[in-house]
Amino acid sequence: MTVYLDNNATTIVDPQVFTAMEPYFVQKYGNPNSLHAFASETHPAIKQGMERIYAGINANREDSVVITSCATESNNWVLKSVYFEYVLTGKKNHIMVSEVEHPSVIATAKWIESMGCKVTYLPINNEGIVDVQAVRDNITDKTALVSVMWANNETGAIFPVEEIGDICEEHDVLFHTDAVQAIGKFPVDVQSFNVDYLTFSAHKFHGPKGVGALYVKKGKELMPLLHGGAQMGGYRSGTLNVPGIVGMGAAMEAAVEALDFEMTNIREMRDNFEDELLKIDDTFVVTPRAKRTPNTILISFRGIEGESMLWDLNHGGIGASTGSACASEDLEANSVMEAIGAAEDLAHTAIRFSLSRYTTQEELDHTLAVVKKAVARLREISSSFAYAPEGHVSGLTEGH
Repeated sequence: MTVYLDNNATTIVDPQVFTAMEPYFVQKYGNPNSLHAFASETHPAIKQGMERIYAGINANREDSVVITSCATESNNWVLKSVYFEYVLTGKKNHIMVSEVEHPSVIATAKWIESMGCKVTYLPINNEGIVDVQAVRDNITDKTALVSVMWANNETGAIFPVEEIGDICEEHDVLFHTDAVQAIGKFPVDVQSFNVDYLTFSAHKFHGPKGVGALYVKKGKELMPLLHGGAQMGGYRSGTLNVPGIVGMGAAMEAAVEALDFEMTNIREMRDNFEDELLKIDDTFVVTPRAKRTPNTILISFRGIEGESMLWDLNHGGIGASTGSACASEDLEANSVMEAIGAAEDLAHTAIRFSLSRYTTQEELDHTLAVVKKAVARLREISSSFAYAPEGHVSGLTEGH
């Protein structure tokens, strides 16, 4: 049996989404900006796709939703636009991002920092959640932007974006949230809180790879990313990705329709699977379940290197992931585990299991059997397990 439990990295394309996209590769292939019938036959599909995307996040018609290649592009765009519009012109000179943002935000923030902008990296608490008080303490009249993800890709921790949005509104500061891990896991409504920019990628909610979007609230500034043919309202020139728009729209609609299933059935499966994992001695889970997306577990097995566990899982037909490049102290440990202050023997051991609406109980039963076998084998040959220190970080849920 093969089991895919890396759905926070990417998801299978919903077969109905693929069916909706297929005609726009070889049958209805006209360039939407041309003036002949081949072009015009794509227009209804583009309109429907965009309507589904707007509806999926409850965007107003006056707002803009710009199609991009992915959330990495969208995140770069927001931060660099703020740099050129505010920092480079001398209006403001400070931005804030959380210390556990996606690399597309962290790397861009570091580039902006290298260009002379002050960057505050907001800490997370021992539950893996952004410290709201740090936002209050660091925001000033020179702050141009706060960028905090809605849900963390590794732990599934849901961040307090509503509170952060309110703080930004009070101080007339732009607020951006990377919602990549939110859509399809819980309701996303841009009218329910203060948010100026919101980004996401279709392939995280059973849509195609290579297409994402950037929501821009009405009246908010955004420097055009690409100049040329003035597509997407002049924000992003270039021939529209018709199959991508169709696919993202269909996937968005399906994801919203499946929310109840995700938040009940998938959560129950996740919780039961986690309960069984925590029966293994010296296991630890980051972030309480009630504060996590319903599909995600980041778990550490004391004394077992993350790469070694992935090797055994892969040999058992299971796809999972780790934030650790290697368990060696000379190489990178899991960034979230380090940020919450986990001990060195735990920081290199985190494994992420992320479910989807296609995950079955049979698959989880198989995974549990493989994990138990791997833990027994790897601890038997571990040079550190027998000497592992007692105790653990308070934000971790401990197994028996």
